[in-house]
Amino acid sequence: METRFRRITTPIPVPESIPTLEKLATYEPVAMQGQPPVLWHRAVGFQVYDPFGNHWIDWSSGVLITNAGHGHPKVIRAIQEAAGKELLTTYAFPSEVRAELVERLSHLLPEKLKKVFLLTTGSEAVECAIKLCRTHGVRVGGARKNVIVSFEKAFHGRTLGSQQAGGIPALKDWIVNFDPGFVQVPFPDGFRTEDTSFEFFLHCLEQKGITPQDVCGVVFELYQGGSVAFAPGEYIRKLRAWCDQHQVLMVADEVQAGFGRTGTLWGYQQYEGIVPDLVTWGKGISSSLPIAAVAGSAELMDMHPPGSMSSTHTGNPVCCAAALASLEVILEEGLVENCSKVGALMQQRLREMAARYPEIGTVEGRGLVAGVACVIPGTKEPDGELAWETVRACMERGLLLFCPVGFGGGTIKICPPLCITEEAIEESCAVLEEAFQAVLKERALPATAEALV
Repeated sequence: METRFRRITTPIPVPESIPTLEKLATYEPVAMQGQPPVLWHRAVGFQVYDPFGNHWIDWSSGVLITNAGHGHPKVIRAIQEAAGKELLTTYAFPSEVRAELVERLSHLLPEKLKKVFLLTTGSEAVECAIKLCRTHGVRVGGARKNVIVSFEKAFHGRTLGSQQAGGIPALKDWIVNFDPGFVQVPFPDGFRTEDTSFEFFLHCLEQKGITPQDVCGVVFELYQGGSVAFAPGEYIRKLRAWCDQHQVLMVADEVQAGFGRTGTLWGYQQYEGIVPDLVTWGKGISSSLPIAAVAGSAELMDMHPPGSMSSTHTGNPVCCAAALASLEVILEEGLVENCSKVGALMQQRLREMAARYPEIGTVEGRGLVAGVACVIPGTKEPDGELAWETVRACMERGLLLFCPVGFGGGTIKICPPLCITEEAIEESCAVLEEAFQAVLKERALPATAEALV
Protein backbone atom coordinates (compact mmCIF):
# COMPACT_ATOMS: atom_id res chain seq x y z
CA MET A 1 0.00 0.00 0.00
CA GLU A 2 1.46 3.36 -0.96
CA THR A 3 0.06 6.88 -1.28
CA ARG A 4 1.59 10.32 -1.01
CA PHE A 5 1.31 10.20 2.78
CA ARG A 6 1.40 6.46 3.64
CA ARG A 7 3.59 3.50 2.72
CA ILE A 8 3.34 -0.02 4.13
CA THR A 9 5.38 -2.66 2.30
CA THR A 10 6.07 -5.22 5.07
CA PRO A 11 4.13 -7.25 7.62
CA ILE A 12 3.45 -5.41 10.86
CA PRO A 13 5.22 -5.92 13.17
CA VAL A 14 8.18 -5.98 10.80
CA PRO A 15 10.08 -9.25 11.43
CA GLU A 16 13.38 -7.35 11.72
CA SER A 17 11.88 -5.20 14.51
CA ILE A 18 11.00 -8.15 16.74
CA PRO A 19 14.44 -8.40 18.47
CA THR A 20 14.07 -4.77 19.58
CA LEU A 21 10.50 -5.34 20.73
CA GLU A 22 11.61 -8.42 22.66
CA LYS A 23 14.49 -6.49 24.25
CA LEU A 24 12.07 -3.83 25.47
CA ALA A 25 9.72 -6.51 26.83
CA THR A 26 12.62 -8.14 28.69
CA TYR A 27 14.15 -5.05 30.28
CA GLU A 28 11.18 -2.73 30.77
CA PRO A 29 8.09 -3.17 32.96
CA VAL A 30 4.94 -4.59 31.38
CA ALA A 31 3.33 -1.19 31.91
CA MET A 32 5.38 0.13 28.97
CA GLN A 33 3.72 -2.31 26.58
CA GLY A 34 0.38 -1.99 24.81
CA GLN A 35 1.05 0.41 21.96
CA PRO A 36 0.91 -0.64 18.28
CA PRO A 37 4.17 -2.48 17.40
CA VAL A 38 5.68 0.23 15.19
CA LEU A 39 9.41 0.82 15.68
CA TRP A 40 9.85 4.57 15.42
CA HIS A 41 12.98 5.63 13.54
CA ARG A 42 12.31 9.25 12.59
CA ALA A 43 9.33 11.57 12.35
CA VAL A 44 8.82 14.68 10.23
CA GLY A 45 5.83 16.99 10.13
CA PHE A 46 2.78 14.76 10.50
CA GLN A 47 4.46 11.52 9.42
CA VAL A 48 6.30 8.77 11.31
CA TYR A 49 8.88 6.48 9.68
CA ASP A 50 10.27 3.09 10.73
CA PRO A 51 13.74 1.85 9.63
CA PHE A 52 12.25 -0.55 7.09
CA GLY A 53 10.72 1.78 4.49
CA ASN A 54 7.23 2.14 6.01
CA HIS A 55 5.68 5.43 7.01
CA TRP A 56 2.41 6.52 8.55
CA ILE A 57 0.21 9.57 8.88
CA ASP A 58 0.53 10.28 12.57
CA TRP A 59 -2.69 10.76 14.50
CA SER A 60 -0.92 10.61 17.88
CA SER A 61 1.56 13.52 17.98
CA GLY A 62 3.54 11.18 20.22
CA VAL A 63 0.96 11.70 22.90
CA LEU A 64 -0.23 15.24 22.07
CA ILE A 65 3.38 16.48 22.15
CA THR A 66 4.34 17.58 18.64
CA ASN A 67 1.94 20.48 18.14
CA ALA A 68 4.42 22.27 15.86
CA GLY A 69 4.98 19.04 13.97
CA HIS A 70 7.59 16.33 14.34
CA GLY A 71 11.20 17.37 13.94
CA HIS A 72 10.59 20.95 12.88
CA PRO A 73 13.91 22.39 11.58
CA LYS A 74 13.64 25.46 13.84
CA VAL A 75 13.12 23.31 16.92
CA ILE A 76 15.98 21.00 16.00
CA ARG A 77 18.27 23.97 15.31
CA ALA A 78 17.32 25.58 18.64
CA ILE A 79 18.14 22.36 20.50
CA GLN A 80 21.47 21.98 18.69
CA GLU A 81 22.48 25.58 19.30
CA ALA A 82 21.51 25.40 22.98
CA ALA A 83 23.49 22.19 23.50
CA GLY A 84 26.42 23.73 21.64
CA LYS A 85 26.67 26.48 24.27
CA GLU A 86 27.91 23.87 26.77
CA LEU A 87 25.15 24.60 29.25
CA LEU A 88 22.98 21.52 29.69
CA THR A 89 21.50 22.13 33.13
CA THR A 90 21.16 24.99 35.61
CA TYR A 91 18.79 23.80 38.40
CA ALA A 92 17.23 27.03 39.73
CA PHE A 93 20.27 29.17 39.02
CA PRO A 94 19.41 32.01 36.62
CA SER A 95 19.79 31.61 32.87
CA GLU A 96 19.02 33.91 29.97
CA VAL A 97 16.99 31.36 28.04
CA ARG A 98 14.74 30.63 31.02
CA ALA A 99 14.12 34.34 31.48
CA GLU A 100 13.34 34.69 27.79
CA LEU A 101 10.81 31.84 27.85
CA VAL A 102 8.85 32.95 30.92
CA GLU A 103 8.79 36.52 29.58
CA ARG A 104 7.55 35.34 26.18
CA LEU A 105 4.79 33.24 27.74
CA SER A 106 3.80 36.02 30.13
CA HIS A 107 3.40 38.48 27.28
CA LEU A 108 0.93 36.11 25.62
CA LEU A 109 -1.18 35.76 28.76
CA PRO A 110 -3.63 38.04 30.61
CA GLU A 111 -2.60 39.87 33.77
CA LYS A 112 -4.15 37.18 35.93
CA LEU A 113 -1.63 34.62 34.60
CA LYS A 114 1.49 36.80 34.45
CA LYS A 115 3.83 34.66 36.56
CA VAL A 116 5.07 31.39 35.05
CA PHE A 117 6.78 28.52 36.89
CA LEU A 118 8.60 26.04 34.66
CA LEU A 119 8.63 22.35 35.55
CA THR A 120 9.31 19.05 33.77
CA THR A 121 6.06 17.11 33.27
CA GLY A 122 2.34 17.68 33.29
CA SER A 123 1.96 15.59 36.43
CA GLU A 124 4.46 17.81 38.21
CA ALA A 125 2.58 20.92 37.08
CA VAL A 126 -0.69 19.51 38.45
CA GLU A 127 1.01 18.65 41.76
CA CYS A 128 2.20 22.26 41.97
CA ALA A 129 -1.32 23.55 41.29
CA ILE A 130 -2.67 21.34 44.08
CA LYS A 131 -0.03 22.73 46.44
CA LEU A 132 -0.96 26.30 45.54
CA CYS A 133 -4.68 25.62 45.98
CA ARG A 134 -4.21 24.19 49.44
CA THR A 135 -1.80 26.91 50.50
CA HIS A 136 -4.26 29.58 49.41
CA GLY A 137 -7.23 27.74 50.92
CA VAL A 138 -5.65 27.51 54.36
CA ARG A 139 -4.67 31.17 54.19
CA VAL A 140 -8.16 32.43 53.43
CA GLY A 141 -10.29 29.82 55.21
CA GLY A 142 -8.22 27.91 57.73
CA ALA A 143 -7.24 24.24 57.85
CA ARG A 144 -10.70 22.97 56.87
CA LYS A 145 -10.48 24.69 53.44
CA ASN A 146 -8.32 21.98 51.84
CA VAL A 147 -10.61 19.99 49.52
CA ILE A 148 -9.71 19.66 45.85
CA VAL A 149 -12.78 19.04 43.67
CA SER A 150 -12.18 17.39 40.32
CA PHE A 151 -14.21 15.25 37.94
CA GLU A 152 -14.98 11.60 37.38
CA LYS A 153 -13.09 9.97 34.47
CA ALA A 154 -10.52 12.79 34.54
CA PHE A 155 -6.82 12.17 33.96
CA HIS A 156 -4.36 14.54 35.62
CA GLY A 157 -1.14 12.51 35.71
CA ARG A 158 0.66 9.51 37.17
CA THR A 159 1.99 10.83 40.50
CA LEU A 160 0.31 10.42 43.89
CA GLY A 161 -1.44 13.77 44.09
CA SER A 162 -2.31 14.00 40.41
CA GLN A 163 -3.84 10.52 40.46
CA GLN A 164 -5.92 11.33 43.53
CA ALA A 165 -7.21 14.35 41.64
CA GLY A 166 -7.88 12.04 38.70
CA GLY A 167 -11.24 10.35 38.32
CA ILE A 168 -10.32 6.91 37.01
CA PRO A 169 -10.59 4.39 39.90
CA ALA A 170 -8.59 1.65 38.18
CA LEU A 171 -5.56 3.94 37.99
CA LYS A 172 -5.46 4.66 41.72
CA ASP A 173 -6.36 1.41 43.46
CA TRP A 174 -2.68 1.18 44.45
CA ILE A 175 -2.97 4.29 46.64
CA VAL A 176 -5.03 2.46 49.33
CA ASN A 177 -4.86 5.33 51.87
CA PHE A 178 -6.77 8.03 50.08
CA ASP A 179 -6.53 11.67 51.09
CA PRO A 180 -10.09 12.69 52.07
CA GLY A 181 -9.33 16.13 50.66
CA PHE A 182 -9.89 14.91 47.09
CA VAL A 183 -13.40 14.40 45.76
CA GLN A 184 -14.79 13.88 42.27
CA VAL A 185 -18.13 14.80 40.76
CA PRO A 186 -19.60 13.75 37.38
CA PHE A 187 -18.25 15.59 34.34
CA PRO A 188 -21.00 17.33 32.33
CA ASP A 189 -20.26 15.65 28.99
CA GLY A 190 -23.91 15.23 27.98
CA PHE A 191 -23.30 11.60 26.97
CA ARG A 192 -22.47 9.51 30.04
CA THR A 193 -23.60 12.31 32.35
CA GLU A 194 -26.84 13.61 30.92
CA ASP A 195 -27.41 16.30 33.54
CA THR A 196 -25.04 19.10 32.48
CA SER A 197 -26.46 21.76 34.80
CA PHE A 198 -24.24 23.51 37.33
CA GLU A 199 -26.96 22.82 39.87
CA PHE A 200 -26.05 19.13 39.53
CA PHE A 201 -22.46 20.03 40.47
CA LEU A 202 -23.73 21.70 43.64
CA HIS A 203 -26.06 18.78 44.37
CA CYS A 204 -23.21 16.27 44.08
CA LEU A 205 -21.03 18.25 46.47
CA GLU A 206 -23.88 18.42 48.94
CA GLN A 207 -24.42 14.66 48.65
CA LYS A 208 -20.74 14.16 49.55
CA GLY A 209 -21.03 16.44 52.55
CA ILE A 210 -18.80 19.11 51.03
CA THR A 211 -19.56 22.78 51.62
CA PRO A 212 -17.97 25.77 49.82
CA GLN A 213 -16.06 26.51 53.02
CA ASP A 214 -14.28 23.16 52.59
CA VAL A 215 -13.15 23.68 48.99
CA CYS A 216 -9.82 25.27 48.11
CA GLY A 217 -9.71 24.44 44.40
CA VAL A 218 -11.67 23.02 41.47
CA VAL A 219 -9.43 21.30 38.92
CA PHE A 220 -10.78 20.46 35.48
CA GLU A 221 -9.34 19.36 32.17
CA LEU A 222 -10.20 21.74 29.34
CA TYR A 223 -11.46 18.58 27.68
CA GLN A 224 -11.49 15.20 29.33
CA GLY A 225 -8.45 13.30 28.15
CA GLY A 226 -10.30 10.00 27.91
CA SER A 227 -13.30 11.21 25.92
CA VAL A 228 -12.32 14.65 24.53
CA ALA A 229 -15.59 15.99 25.95
CA PHE A 230 -15.89 19.70 26.78
CA ALA A 231 -18.08 21.13 29.51
CA PRO A 232 -20.89 23.47 28.39
CA GLY A 233 -19.95 27.15 28.35
CA GLU A 234 -22.72 28.11 30.76
CA TYR A 235 -21.48 25.48 33.24
CA ILE A 236 -17.96 26.93 33.21
CA ARG A 237 -19.24 30.49 33.58
CA LYS A 238 -21.27 29.49 36.64
CA LEU A 239 -18.30 27.58 38.02
CA ARG A 240 -16.16 30.71 37.63
CA ALA A 241 -18.73 32.79 39.52
CA TRP A 242 -19.04 30.15 42.28
CA CYS A 243 -15.26 30.00 42.72
CA ASP A 244 -15.08 33.80 42.99
CA GLN A 245 -17.90 33.88 45.51
CA HIS A 246 -16.30 31.31 47.81
CA GLN A 247 -12.57 32.11 47.43
CA VAL A 248 -11.96 28.88 45.54
CA LEU A 249 -9.22 28.67 42.92
CA MET A 250 -10.27 27.55 39.45
CA VAL A 251 -7.53 25.42 37.89
CA ALA A 252 -7.54 24.62 34.18
CA ASP A 253 -5.45 21.56 33.32
CA GLU A 254 -4.29 22.32 29.79
CA VAL A 255 -1.53 19.74 29.65
CA GLN A 256 -3.29 18.23 26.63
CA ALA A 257 -5.17 21.32 25.44
CA GLY A 258 -2.68 24.17 25.35
CA PHE A 259 -0.51 25.63 22.60
CA GLY A 260 -3.12 25.61 19.86
CA ARG A 261 -4.51 22.09 20.14
CA THR A 262 -8.18 23.10 20.36
CA GLY A 263 -8.04 25.84 17.72
CA THR A 264 -7.22 28.63 20.19
CA LEU A 265 -3.74 29.28 21.57
CA TRP A 266 -4.87 28.54 25.11
CA GLY A 267 -7.56 25.99 25.81
CA TYR A 268 -9.43 28.22 28.26
CA GLN A 269 -10.10 30.61 25.37
CA GLN A 270 -12.75 28.10 24.26
CA TYR A 271 -14.83 29.67 27.05
CA GLU A 272 -15.26 33.33 26.14
CA GLY A 273 -14.51 35.73 28.97
CA ILE A 274 -13.25 33.03 31.36
CA VAL A 275 -9.74 33.18 32.80
CA PRO A 276 -8.74 30.51 35.36
CA ASP A 277 -6.74 31.32 38.49
CA LEU A 278 -4.11 28.73 37.61
CA VAL A 279 -3.31 26.97 34.34
CA THR A 280 -1.09 23.93 33.87
CA TRP A 281 0.70 23.10 30.61
CA GLY A 282 2.94 20.30 29.34
CA LYS A 283 3.17 17.98 26.32
CA GLY A 284 2.78 20.42 23.39
CA ILE A 285 4.78 23.21 25.03
CA SER A 286 8.03 22.27 23.24
CA SER A 287 6.89 19.81 20.54
CA SER A 288 9.87 17.73 21.66
CA LEU A 289 11.71 17.77 25.00
CA PRO A 290 10.17 17.44 28.50
CA ILE A 291 9.06 20.76 29.94
CA ALA A 292 5.87 21.94 31.65
CA ALA A 293 4.55 25.08 33.31
CA VAL A 294 2.10 26.55 35.80
CA ALA A 295 0.84 30.11 35.36
CA GLY A 296 -0.99 32.31 37.83
CA SER A 297 -1.04 35.73 39.43
CA ALA A 298 1.85 37.10 41.50
CA GLU A 299 -0.38 36.86 44.57
CA LEU A 300 -0.70 33.09 44.12
CA MET A 301 2.64 32.19 42.61
CA ASP A 302 4.63 34.10 45.25
CA MET A 303 3.00 32.45 48.29
CA HIS A 304 5.99 30.17 48.87
CA PRO A 305 9.37 31.69 49.83
CA PRO A 306 12.64 31.25 47.89
CA GLY A 307 13.86 27.66 47.66
CA SER A 308 10.58 26.11 48.81
CA MET A 309 8.97 25.46 45.42
CA SER A 310 11.61 24.29 42.96
CA SER A 311 12.37 21.36 40.68
CA THR A 312 15.69 19.74 39.76
CA HIS A 313 15.26 20.25 36.02
CA THR A 314 13.11 23.37 36.16
CA GLY A 315 13.69 25.53 33.11
CA ASN A 316 16.36 23.27 31.65
CA PRO A 317 18.16 25.50 29.10
CA VAL A 318 17.91 23.06 26.20
CA CYS A 319 14.24 22.40 26.88
CA CYS A 320 13.58 26.15 27.18
CA ALA A 321 15.22 26.73 23.81
CA ALA A 322 13.03 24.04 22.27
CA ALA A 323 9.90 25.56 23.82
CA LEU A 324 10.74 29.03 22.55
CA ALA A 325 11.31 27.69 19.04
CA SER A 326 8.14 25.61 19.06
CA LEU A 327 6.07 28.57 20.25
CA GLU A 328 7.46 30.77 17.49
CA VAL A 329 6.68 28.11 14.88
CA ILE A 330 3.10 27.80 16.13
CA LEU A 331 2.63 31.58 15.98
CA GLU A 332 4.61 32.44 12.84
CA GLU A 333 3.29 29.58 10.70
CA GLY A 334 -0.33 30.14 11.71
CA LEU A 335 -0.73 26.69 13.20
CA VAL A 336 -3.49 27.78 15.58
CA GLU A 337 -5.48 29.02 12.59
CA ASN A 338 -4.63 25.86 10.64
CA CYS A 339 -5.81 23.79 13.58
CA SER A 340 -9.12 25.63 13.63
CA LYS A 341 -9.65 25.34 9.87
CA VAL A 342 -8.41 21.80 9.27
CA GLY A 343 -9.82 20.70 12.61
CA ALA A 344 -13.31 21.79 11.55
CA LEU A 345 -13.00 19.52 8.53
CA MET A 346 -11.79 16.62 10.68
CA GLN A 347 -14.62 17.06 13.19
CA GLN A 348 -17.15 17.18 10.34
CA ARG A 349 -15.84 14.00 8.69
CA LEU A 350 -15.78 12.12 11.99
CA ARG A 351 -19.33 13.13 12.85
CA GLU A 352 -20.51 12.15 9.37
CA MET A 353 -18.91 8.76 9.91
CA ALA A 354 -20.53 8.40 13.33
CA ALA A 355 -23.95 9.00 11.79
CA ARG A 356 -23.44 5.89 9.63
CA TYR A 357 -22.57 3.45 12.41
CA PRO A 358 -24.54 2.52 15.54
CA GLU A 359 -21.24 1.22 16.92
CA ILE A 360 -20.12 4.84 17.42
CA GLY A 361 -21.89 6.34 20.42
CA THR A 362 -20.55 9.87 20.10
CA VAL A 363 -17.73 11.93 18.64
CA GLU A 364 -16.36 14.67 20.87
CA GLY A 365 -13.68 17.25 20.23
CA ARG A 366 -12.63 20.61 18.86
CA GLY A 367 -9.74 21.69 16.72
CA LEU A 368 -7.31 18.85 16.08
CA VAL A 369 -8.30 16.61 18.94
CA ALA A 370 -11.23 14.19 18.87
CA GLY A 371 -12.53 11.10 20.60
CA VAL A 372 -14.55 8.44 18.78
CA ALA A 373 -16.47 6.43 21.39
CA CYS A 374 -17.00 2.82 20.32
CA VAL A 375 -20.06 1.29 21.96
CA ILE A 376 -22.21 -1.79 21.87
CA PRO A 377 -25.04 -0.76 19.49
CA GLY A 378 -28.15 0.46 21.25
CA THR A 379 -26.25 1.17 24.48
CA LYS A 380 -23.60 3.48 25.89
CA GLU A 381 -21.50 0.53 27.01
CA PRO A 382 -17.93 0.92 25.72
CA ASP A 383 -16.60 -1.59 23.20
CA GLY A 384 -12.89 -1.63 23.94
CA GLU A 385 -12.22 -4.54 21.63
CA LEU A 386 -13.73 -2.71 18.66
CA ALA A 387 -11.68 0.38 19.45
CA TRP A 388 -8.43 -1.57 19.72
CA GLU A 389 -9.04 -3.64 16.60
CA THR A 390 -9.78 -0.43 14.69
CA VAL A 391 -6.50 1.11 15.86
CA ARG A 392 -4.72 -2.08 14.73
CA ALA A 393 -6.42 -2.03 11.34
CA CYS A 394 -5.52 1.65 10.88
CA MET A 395 -1.88 0.89 11.69
CA GLU A 396 -1.81 -1.81 9.01
CA ARG A 397 -3.14 0.76 6.51
CA GLY A 398 -0.65 3.50 7.34
CA LEU A 399 -2.56 5.55 9.92
CA LEU A 400 -0.94 5.59 13.35
CA LEU A 401 -2.81 6.09 16.62
CA PHE A 402 -1.97 5.20 20.20
CA CYS A 403 -3.97 2.55 22.03
CA PRO A 404 -7.59 3.41 22.91
CA VAL A 405 -8.30 5.42 26.04
CA GLY A 406 -11.19 6.47 28.25
CA PHE A 407 -14.03 4.60 29.91
CA GLY A 408 -13.67 0.89 29.21
CA GLY A 409 -10.83 1.61 26.77
CA GLY A 410 -13.51 2.37 24.19
CA THR A 411 -12.39 5.72 22.80
CA ILE A 412 -10.22 6.10 19.71
CA LYS A 413 -8.34 9.31 20.37
CA ILE A 414 -7.24 11.41 17.41
CA CYS A 415 -4.66 14.18 17.73
CA PRO A 416 -2.46 14.84 14.68
CA PRO A 417 0.23 17.56 14.65
CA LEU A 418 -1.20 21.01 14.02
CA CYS A 419 0.63 21.27 10.70
CA ILE A 420 -1.43 18.52 9.07
CA THR A 421 -3.11 19.46 5.78
CA GLU A 422 -6.71 19.19 4.58
CA GLU A 423 -5.64 16.62 2.01
CA ALA A 424 -4.02 14.44 4.67
CA ILE A 425 -7.08 14.79 6.92
CA GLU A 426 -9.40 13.67 4.11
CA GLU A 427 -7.20 10.65 3.45
CA SER A 428 -6.87 9.85 7.17
CA CYS A 429 -10.60 9.95 7.78
CA ALA A 430 -11.18 7.68 4.78
CA VAL A 431 -8.61 5.22 6.17
CA LEU A 432 -10.28 5.27 9.58
CA GLU A 433 -13.64 4.39 8.06
CA GLU A 434 -12.10 1.72 5.86
CA ALA A 435 -10.44 0.15 8.91
CA PHE A 436 -13.65 0.41 10.93
CA GLN A 437 -15.63 -1.31 8.20
CA ALA A 438 -13.00 -4.07 7.92
CA VAL A 439 -13.16 -4.79 11.65
CA LEU A 440 -16.95 -4.94 11.62
CA LYS A 441 -16.81 -7.26 8.61
CA GLU A 442 -14.32 -9.55 10.40
CA ARG A 443 -16.64 -9.69 13.38
CA ALA A 444 -19.55 -10.70 11.19
CA LEU A 445 -17.68 -13.53 9.42
CA PRO A 446 -18.02 -16.23 12.14
CA ALA A 447 -21.75 -15.63 12.46
CA THR A 448 -22.16 -15.73 8.68
CA ALA A 449 -20.20 -18.96 8.39
CA GLU A 450 -22.21 -20.55 11.20
CA ALA A 451 -25.47 -19.54 9.51
CA LEU A 452 -24.32 -21.16 6.25
CA VAL A 453 -23.52 -24.43 8.04
